[in-house]
Amino acid sequence: MADMPERTDTPPTPPTPPTPQQTADRVRAGMLRNDRASRALGMQIVRVEPGTAVLTMAVRDDMLNGHDICHGGFIATLADSAFAFACNSHGELTVASGFAIDLLASGRLGDVLTARCVEVSKAGRTGVYDVDVSNQRGERIAVFRGRSHTMKGKPAVPALAPGAD
Repeated sequence: MADMPERTDTPPTPPTPPTPQQTADRVRAGMLRNDRASRALGMQIVRVEPGTAVLTMAVRDDMLNGHDICHGGFIATLADSAFAFACNSHGELTVASGFAIDLLASGRLGDVLTARCVEVSKAGRTGVYDVDVSNQRGERIAVFRGRSHTMKGKPAVPALAPGAD
């Protein structure tokens, strides 16, 4: 029995939790897969990082109102989508509890609008996010402030649920 290998009963190493950026990347992919509204409007996600998101949208002919300018509802939808990706980027299901938007200039046919969202405050279940919408010339089109409510313990996307891997 002197030649028997030594037995070690070490428990398996637990999986390494994802980094905040890996979580944001998973949220981006999972939300985009289910976000039919943003996809239908041709929105593109430039970047999602913890607490921030940048999306773009080209103004199409079917987005113009009776004054031949981009309907404000489409601009608000772009800003709201950037807000949604930013506030869910931490991995917990988060919804809007309200928002306000100020339309400062007109979007025009062919403009590429960019919505840049940043987290202003996140405490407990509530958050505040600001979105700046500008055109390809850097002209500010709108400012948006969103308020969020986080559903503690619920994953933003199914891929983040415990045991989903």
